[in-house]
Amino acid sequence: MVETKTRGYLHGFTQGEQRRLYHQARFMEHRVHDRLPFQRTRRLLEVGCGVGAQTEILLRYFPELHVTGLDAAEPNLEQARAFLSALPCWILEHVANPALVLSEVRRVLRSGAPVVVTEVQNATFFLDPYSPNTLAYWTAFNDHQLALGGDPFVGAKLGNLLLRNGYRDIQTEVKTVHLDNRTPGERAEFLAYWTDLLLSGAPSLLQAGKVAGDVVEGMKAELAEVAHHPDAVFWYSFVQARARV
Repeated sequence: MVETKTRGYLHGFTQGEQRRLYHQARFMEHRVHDRLPFQRTRRLLEVGCGVGAQTEILLRYFPELHVTGLDAAEPNLEQARAFLSALPCWILEHVANPALVLSEVRRVLRSGAPVVVTEVQNATFFLDPYSPNTLAYWTAFNDHQLALGGDPFVGAKLGNLLLRNGYRDIQTEVKTVHLDNRTPGERAEFLAYWTDLLLSGAPSLLQAGKVAGDVVEGMKAELAEVAHHPDAVFWYSFVQARARV
């Protein structure tokens, strides 16, 4: 059992957050699951399975897989069981010791097994027109995640973490979402998705006193303005690492 001493999940465990996670998984599906190396894999360990949103996609892409899902939050596991009975990752950002998690993953996997880790790099977020309340909120969002024992910048560290824990054939790919006037429809969809993601952390941030109510309201107004601006730009990069045990 891995003890990471993470003190909480910034987004909470409400039904609204569960719905957001399912939407997020499908919205990011083509960016996260493209060319995953599991064609000949029969058993897969999903660390941080959450509510089963990524699990469902993995089973759709690789129907022969037997997936074992792990998650630290029992409400997530209960929802995952219910969801999957009817029918990868973003986990290291939420734990206090990602190296320990990767070490334990390596311990339980067979030699030569492929490993894929997809993680955030929150320092890359850029929005135009300039939105000072949104940026102030984003700073508080990341600071609070660090205070809870997570790491919103862990994506840039994946190469070092995997190397330190003895993984082989390590490759990292920076995947960038850059949306402007060339793809106005996709830009509008992504801004709506990102607005939901930002606001999902507002109750926790307000309760912790990390952000003031006027900043949240200012962010809402700025995001609405950006969504309707004819020359809006959205930029965000995340990192996907691939390796073998």
